[in-house]
Amino acid sequence: MPIKIEHLGHDYAKGTPFEYRALKDINLEIEDGCFVGLIGHTGSGKSTLIQHLNGLLEPTSGTVYVDGRDIFNEKKDELYKLRLRIGLVFQYPEHQLFEETVAKDVAFGPRNLGLNETEIDDRVREAIENVGLDFDEVKDKSPFELSGGQMRRVAIAGILAMEPTVLILDEPTAGLDPAGRDEILGQIKKLHDERGITVILVSHSMEDVGKLVDKIIVMNDGDIEYFDTPAEVFKHTKHIEEIGLAAPEVTYLMQRLKETYLEINDSIFTVEGAVDEITRVLELHDQNPSLASAQETGDADV
Repeated sequence: MPIKIEHLGHDYAKGTPFEYRALKDINLEIEDGCFVGLIGHTGSGKSTLIQHLNGLLEPTSGTVYVDGRDIFNEKKDELYKLRLRIGLVFQYPEHQLFEETVAKDVAFGPRNLGLNETEIDDRVREAIENVGLDFDEVKDKSPFELSGGQMRRVAIAGILAMEPTVLILDEPTAGLDPAGRDEILGQIKKLHDERGITVILVSHSMEDVGKLVDKIIVMNDGDIEYFDTPAEVFKHTKHIEEIGLAAPEVTYLMQRLKETYLEINDSIFTVEGAVDEITRVLELHDQNPSLASAQETGDADV
């Protein structure tokens, strides 16, 4: 389901002494099935932007088209139906868990859609399994008996059971340990690959978005600084630092190695890519020991 944003602006507390311009003339198109990372410093406008995508916030100016429809000109019942197709997972979604069992909690959304019990049961099982949990093991447990990472997955399963065509996740790994973070992100990537839904992942972590997404939106003070592939975005390391962010650590490593091995590709942004590139360059030097490098010519000291 493609998303098109035209001249979107949003002011908080408009007309008061506390008026604040959170979004400034945002123009953006997200293709159907794209995996997009949304990054920016705190207060850059990330959360404000995503809350416009399913009509939770109304714009001060401009509009949002979802699947070609202007969501702010839809009747209330049509907007409600549209929202059902756009799953929005807020930070710490486990705080919204409330039912006595995991299965009942995940079933809450589908039941409100008026589905029959057979379809509800099928959706609940599929959603729980899609987030990497064993359905038979967790279905009758209280969600509050689970670990923090498992609770997070149950909350996401509740959104997936609604079968959205767009999934928006606002810092889905916040507060999790590294293992829990990797598990959640791995399941999100798997969902995207298998179901082809549009995913928008809000994150502070360049490492996370760099290894997962097709394109990155970089926001700064209510504006979009970049909207491009990770490789292109991470070429602008200095500017990214100037707006309070940082490129992945591996990118800094590759840029430093570039000072020694002139032929190395320093636009690498994943560990796997770095391993492949360093291996390639070392093999090249083994095959041709006389190959000139910055270190050999005295131009660098690493």
